[in-house]
Amino acid sequence: MTERSAAPGGLALVESLVNTLDIASGADALDTEDGRARFGLTQDQVPAARELRESLRAALLAHAGHPPHTRVVPLDELLAAAPLRVTVDATDGSAALTPADGRPLLSRVAAAVAESLIAGTWLRLKACEADTCHWAYYDRSPAGRGRWCSMQVCGARAKMRRYRAR
Repeated sequence: MTERSAAPGGLALVESLVNTLDIASGADALDTEDGRARFGLTQDQVPAARELRESLRAALLAHAGHPPHTRVVPLDELLAAAPLRVTVDATDGSAALTPADGRPLLSRVAAAVAESLIAGTWLRLKACEADTCHWAYYDRSPAGRGRWCSMQVCGARAKMRRYRAR
């Protein structure tokens, strides 16, 4: 839906997970084997991945100043079940958060959120305000006030609706 470049670092995982559902058409990439393989999911793990996806979408809508699109389990409750380990590279001393359990998608998302908090990029990952879209995008605008995934599509439609309403 968007021509924007991917979010930086681990936020690209969050962005791509949220964008597995095309709200306008109802197409869900998690329904396909290729879509599940991108995230290392089995068919049995799809319901939990969908729950995580929609909780992430609600958080990204909040980043853009919008209410949740539907009732969801709060993201902090889901991420509380994601054990992480701090690993330290013996050669250069660099540290990273890594999954510490058998649910790597949840833990990878938790690590991405934690790392983006430290980097100050978490609040820049947003969901498009268009009700038929809610596509995740990384807001690179200087003021951080982006509202739509695409100014040419969702932004233009919203502006045209406002113009016609006047």
